[in-house]
Amino acid sequence: MNNTPSLHPASATTAPPAPSKAPSRRVTDAPTRMFHWLFALCFVGAYATADGEHWRLLHVTLGYTMAGLLGFRLLYGILGPRTSGLGLLWRKLGGAPAWLRTLPSTTSITQIPWRQGQNLLMALAIVLLLALVVPLTLSGYATYNDWGDALGGDWMEEVHEFFGNALLFVVLAHVALIAGLSVLRRKNQALPMLTGRVEGKGPDLVPKNRTWLAALLLIAALAFGAWQWQQSPSGWIASGASAERSRHHDDD
Repeated sequence: MNNTPSLHPASATTAPPAPSKAPSRRVTDAPTRMFHWLFALCFVGAYATADGEHWRLLHVTLGYTMAGLLGFRLLYGILGPRTSGLGLLWRKLGGAPAWLRTLPSTTSITQIPWRQGQNLLMALAIVLLLALVVPLTLSGYATYNDWGDALGGDWMEEVHEFFGNALLFVVLAHVALIAGLSVLRRKNQALPMLTGRVEGKGPDLVPKNRTWLAALLLIAALAFGAWQWQQSPSGWIASGASAERSRHHDDD
């Protein structure tokens, strides 16, 4: 009698199937994400180097880079895809009067259209972030070139500091809003600005990622920083002697 076990296919050990990837769709393209993070890094760096002559050129370089990024965002908002258009922000803000009119008619807090209100606050924060860069960089340029001293007093520096603190307040409010929405919706609301995608079925809201344009934006920002560094004898960070001479110049 043959006791050799038969090799049946059902008895063979099979590897468990690989977990299927959750469906997702693209909602933010690469240039918009690159602008967002370059803008954020420039502001953090500029605010951190605001005090002291030692970091002055680095502070100025980051400020000019923010102005250049703003110019890119405005052009991309006009010439880019609809999802990155500035008109989308204005349409969201345009719904504010209708949303406010619904508040008196609600009988309980659960009837308030919170999602629309959250979108309004998010759009308002973005518009303020972009708008504040203009007076911030203009006052910074005037301060760097001593226009305030020519007009009498250091009031231009105080104006620059005011807009810097105002932008910091809006940035912190923006971050707090993102964190709050992440908790309420139990989903990381900052993730789409990193990956460009959100979970869910359906077509991509942004068909083209335009990675090449994001790479060009990064190269342009780095090239400007390198050019600024080469133009200064002591680089971005002033040496002790250079900072001392600049301080004496300001005192005079």
